[in-house]
This record gives sequence, structure tokens and C-alpha cells, in this order.
Amino acid sequence: MVYVINFDNTPLMPCASAIARLLLKQGKAKCMKRTPFTIKLLYQTTNYTQNITLGVDTGSGKIGSSAVNDKGDVIYMSQVEIRNDISDKLKQRSNYRRNRRNRKTRYRKARWLNRKNSIRSDRFSPTMTSKISSHLKEIKFIQTILPISKIILETATFDPHALKNPAVLSNKWLYQKGINYGFANTKAYVLDRDNHTCQHCRGKSKDSKLEVHHIIFRKNGGSDEASNLVTLCKMCHDSLHGGNITLKGGKSKGYLKHATQMNGLRVQLLKLLPSADETFGFVTKEHRQLLNLPKEHYMDAVVIASQGSEVSFKTNVVLFKKGVSDGDYQQFKGIRSEQRIPTGKIQGFRKFDKVRYLGVEYFIKGRMSTGYAILMDAKGTKVTLKPIPKFSKMERVQARKSWIISQETLQNIS
Repeated sequence: MVYVINFDNTPLMPCASAIARLLLKQGKAKCMKRTPFTIKLLYQTTNYTQNITLGVDTGSGKIGSSAVNDKGDVIYMSQVEIRNDISDKLKQRSNYRRNRRNRKTRYRKARWLNRKNSIRSDRFSPTMTSKISSHLKEIKFIQTILPISKIILETATFDPHALKNPAVLSNKWLYQKGINYGFANTKAYVLDRDNHTCQHCRGKSKDSKLEVHHIIFRKNGGSDEASNLVTLCKMCHDSLHGGNITLKGGKSKGYLKHATQMNGLRVQLLKLLPSADETFGFVTKEHRQLLNLPKEHYMDAVVIASQGSEVSFKTNVVLFKKGVSDGDYQQFKGIRSEQRIPTGKIQGFRKFDKVRYLGVEYFIKGRMSTGYAILMDAKGTKVTLKPIPKFSKMERVQARKSWIISQETLQNIS
């Protein structure tokens, strides 16, 4: 199946590969995209199209999308792995900036809240901005190659309180009584929970001074919740930090991070796409089980677009996309930043370029100035090749973009 764009850049219904081959051979069309293969007509034709429904399985980690026409024909499937490294990248950038400031301008007076974004109202975090943009980017991409007439979004709402304490679902009054109810703070609750007794020596040290300790240290991402806190006497606490004893268990931060993000994504997507319809995960699950389809994000999107009706797969190709950064922030390395990192082209190749090596398409994961490269697949997995691939034996297929795209052919679907 080949996607078709009219002479005035409006999307038309896809055509068979044989028809596309004939149009290209006769000079009536030209290739616009390799993945997915899309042609553009070099003459104006009628804009007759069918009704096509786009189903989107929204998510904070992966997005599934599919397009289905009124006859139940599946004509597009894709799965997008969106970025979850924005926060870490910003922390790294902040460390670079602070280190540079301490080296170069140590006597300059510090300034705070001097950046416009930090004081702007109604501001989303960079992570949320990236995830909202990823959803919109995928929808707009599909609208450029297919005449979408309807959009259905599968959204989700989560109750963080109920996720921590499921008992509130049967007794709504428990919403008013959190885990710290009746205590001044979490520390007081932990001391009472542990009966004001050291949980390591059980009072054998005779040390009356008690301290509340993070099992997983905060510097390692430990949570401030009671499940990551334990009562220790001062002697055991000092021994623990001295490395003489160890504790097991604990809880890391971010347990409800994705649930919280999905609540925000739902509100923003419905606001930015006012004409879109909304459905929910339990409906999709029921329909997918009735259709006997596998549990995949793009299959969920097929069920969303078809609204539970029987489908026929006119395409068995799935596009897999992975979000990557536009560029590399770090420009130098070394104790005094004396070594410049080559972020531009090396022998005509950049990081994340799509290349063909020994007849197989890969993406560049890392480069060596000596003329060698480390390759990976579209999912970011390093490919071990021996000998190490040389630039001289590679052909650049596509320049670096903010998404790396590949396609796979599914078997045994009809």
C-alpha cells in the first residue's frame, strides 16, 4: 500500500503498489517519503476521498495509532516511543552550566528567577510539553498522508489516592483521612508506626535518641513517603551511613509519575483537539478481546478506530518511531573543557543518521573520528557487528531527524 498526496498537497486515498509504480514510471508522480512510502501526483485530480477514522491510544511512554475506513479496512498502523529523558537532560545541562559558572565567573553575583519561562504563568514542565507535542505531531503527520475525517482518543484518568490506598473505593470518607491523619507530619506517623523503637537493633543499643531514615537515599531517588522511611536509633543510623550495616526494601520516587502525567495529557489533548471523541481503556480491552487481537499499542489503536467492529488488514506494515533529541548540548569535555566534541558531521555522517550497511538499514548510535561507527536499530538497541563498521562502507539513507523511523511486517494477520 502506497500513500498518495494530490498536486495541491491534500491527502488522497492510498493506492496499490502496482499503480504507484506505474505513475512513477510514467512521470506522473514523484516520491515524497520513503518511510512510509508516499508519492505526490504531478497533476491535479479530483479530491474524492472516503471517511477515515483515526484511533489514538494515548500514553506517557508509548503512543499507538491506526487509521480505519468505513468498510473496516486498516490502512495505517504505528507505534511511537516518546521521550522520557527530558528531565535528566535538563539536570545534566544545569550541572554543566553551574560548573562553567564556577570556573569562569566565580565572582559574579548570583541571579535567580531571571529566565522568562521560570516565571511565566500557566506553564507546563518541559517533559509534559514534549509529550503533548509528540501526540500532536503524530496526529498531524497522519493527517498529511491520509484524509482523516474523525479522531478518537483513548484517554485515562487516575486517582492517586486510590492507587495508594484502594480502600477509599469502597469507603469514600477515607479520602478525608490520609496516611498522616491524626499526626503532625510523616515523621510523627513513622515513629508511631514503629512504636518508637529502632527497627534494626530493636532497642538493644539502649540509645534513646531516635531518627527517621530514608531507606533509599533521596540523592538516589528515594521517596519521602512512609514506605521509604524507617525508625533508627542514632547509633544504628551512624553505623548505616558509615557502611557497617545495610537495610533492604524502600521505595523510589515517581511511582505515580505516569498516572499524574496521563491526567494532564487527557485534559490538554481534548482541549487542543475539540472535535475529537473520547473513549476509555476498559472499552478498548473488551473490544480487543472480542476481536481476538494481540495486546499491542497499535492493535489497541485499531480497536479504537473501528469502535469494536470487525476489521480487515489492508496493510501488515507497522511503523515504529522513537523520539530523540535534536542535537547534543555538551560541546566540550575534559577537566577544563579543553577537548571539543565533534557534534557536526564526521566524513559526512551525524549521530542518528539512517544508513545502509551491508544491505541492512541501521541508525548511527556513536561515531569515532578514526572513521568507524556504532550502529543501532530503530528501537535504540545496539547492534554488535564485527568488524566495526566503517564510514567508507556505509551509505547515508536519511539525515538525522527528531524521530527515528523503521517499519516491520506483521505475520499471520488478515
